[in-house]
Amino acid sequence: MPHTAVPHERIQADVALLLQNLVLESGPVVDVLLSELARYVAATLGPDGSEIVCGIRLDRHKKASVVAGSDPAAQLLDQLEGRFGGGPGMTAVHTHSTVNVPDLRGERLWPEYAAAAGNNGFLAVLSVPLKLEDGCRGVLNVYGREAGAFDRNAAAAADALVQQASKGLSLVLRMAKLEDTREGMSAAMQSRTVIDLATGAIMAQNRCGQDSAFRVLQKASNTRNMKLRDVAAAVVASIAGGAKTFTYFDE
Repeated sequence: MPHTAVPHERIQADVALLLQNLVLESGPVVDVLLSELARYVAATLGPDGSEIVCGIRLDRHKKASVVAGSDPAAQLLDQLEGRFGGGPGMTAVHTHSTVNVPDLRGERLWPEYAAAAGNNGFLAVLSVPLKLEDGCRGVLNVYGREAGAFDRNAAAAADALVQQASKGLSLVLRMAKLEDTREGMSAAMQSRTVIDLATGAIMAQNRCGQDSAFRVLQKASNTRNMKLRDVAAAVVASIAGGAKTFTYFDE
């Protein structure tokens, strides 16, 4: 059955409101946002009366990939592309353009992927790349059980949805990056404080200078295969526990 056209302005407004509410409720939790967005897409796009599922994949620098879906079938279909080394989603990301495959039974570019998707009961795929910043890449994949599930109206609606979703996700990713930076700086400051305390304790115990005391920590870190901050924490803990000496850290 054909897709009932939904005004693009309404789709964009709905997506903007959805992302806004999710950020206000849960903060910049990327996997939560993508899961809710996937469920919205599955409920909005596709032919009337036909089942579709939606998967969203997000890749960020030095971060694990996030794969979210409106249900487990969508996540499985997204993962199939990685297993077989190609598919409409990867192609959409690499070409920066929408890929609409009306019938996977006639697909020759990714035969293994097409066969696996068909075996899971899906014959049509619509993949739209997300337009993100800072080296982030992503794609929204919509899967239909019927051949020809996504007509021009569905493709146009998906493009409008992704355009708005990309803006919201870019903002969320900026927020998440700032949060990571803040937490990283906080952890670094805490580590520095512990190391400084341990260095001061060793200076007092061994009556040595700061450089010599720091070398004691470094030596213990190397010989015990422990992180420097963990060695420093052990020294501080020994002081807090009432130990009067910790000569095993001596040079």
